[in-house]
Amino acid sequence: MTGRLARALTQTRLPLVLGLTDGLLNALTLAGASLVGSGSPISYSLAVRVAVVALVTAAFSVFVSDYAERRGQLVRASRELNLTSRGHLATTRLGHLALLRSLRAMAVACAASFVGAVLPLLAGAAAPRLSWGVVVLAIGALAALGATLGKVIAGRMGLWAITMGVGGGVVTWIGVWLHIA
Repeated sequence: MTGRLARALTQTRLPLVLGLTDGLLNALTLAGASLVGSGSPISYSLAVRVAVVALVTAAFSVFVSDYAERRGQLVRASRELNLTSRGHLATTRLGHLALLRSLRAMAVACAASFVGAVLPLLAGAAAPRLSWGVVVLAIGALAALGATLGKVIAGRMGLWAITMGVGGGVVTWIGVWLHIA
């Protein structure tokens, strides 16, 4: 892996993981009843609508939290440097850079969230009789993401995989109980 690609992945790890997790959990929550057969069957339209909801929630939450964190760091740095104007650094080129980096994080999270939600639901729309398979696929994707995270951060891969998988199962149960779609 090139140094540039490795740096880009490191800088976008949080929005990428958050987006994928958010998308998969949105799919399991919003379409849970349809996936286990107690709701109307998954349609292509429902798959896209759920994915758009996942994209919008990821955009809002990632941008707001990332930008607030970056601006907060600039305000703290201004205070530590004893600059006369509170938040002076936040109004400079560094503030503009913080905005651009937050927009990049938002774009990554949006794309990942959309993909994380739409792929399993499109599989459910394509094979409506195998909707339980979609639940297994989505929970398996969460577990695989957990194992990958465990490896990347030098954690316990199995524990991460089990925790993410169990979380997906709980969210699916909540989605079935809420019976949204």
